[in-house]
Amino acid sequence: MDKGLYETSITSNIEISPGVHVISFEKRHGFISGQVIKIALSYEHLPRIYSICNGTQDNEVNILFNIKEEGYLTPKLSSIPEGGKILVSKPSGSFVAGNESTWMIATGTGIAPFFSMLDSGVIACKKLIHGVSYLNQFYFGTEIRKKLGENYICCCSREQGEGIFHGRVTSYIKGQANLPKHFKYYLCGKALMVVEVRDLLISKGVPYENILAEIYF
Repeated sequence: MDKGLYETSITSNIEISPGVHVISFEKRHGFISGQVIKIALSYEHLPRIYSICNGTQDNEVNILFNIKEEGYLTPKLSSIPEGGKILVSKPSGSFVAGNESTWMIATGTGIAPFFSMLDSGVIACKKLIHGVSYLNQFYFGTEIRKKLGENYICCCSREQGEGIFHGRVTSYIKGQANLPKHFKYYLCGKALMVVEVRDLLISKGVPYENILAEIYF
């Protein structure tokens, strides 16, 4: 039993792309953009950790997730209607960015903490690279484009589109001749991507201590 959890009600549950949902619930505790929150459906099951994916000024907390058919939580979470109950924790975590020059590199729903940062006004000196398999997976893309303009790089490996880099984020980074060595590099996504990108950045001269990662399972 996790005694740090409390019950709250879902205020909305929206499928923003096939199999991908954003749920919202009342914000009872302040958070720093980039932090995470635990979610469970009962005290008998271990909670799962999700990045908050909205701005700190909002009155609600939003969570982005894709349904994992073999999983326990996400199939049930996706079907909870408005007013349904879930258990959540206070926000926590140190995957937060300040005003320093930063490259944000994400795949899939790993965009969540970065959208939270951008939606909270953490925009100056930021470049975001988002890698997906299909064009309908650039979650919050319109809003991000308005905030970052040309500093928002979309990479799609299985489909092509205007203004879209055709390939994985690793291919995009390999094509960059001179990466800024003094910048911070924030990585968020599955473990394999994080390891591949981290090793690639190091091979291009980026100091290990300038690379921060949040792994999604």
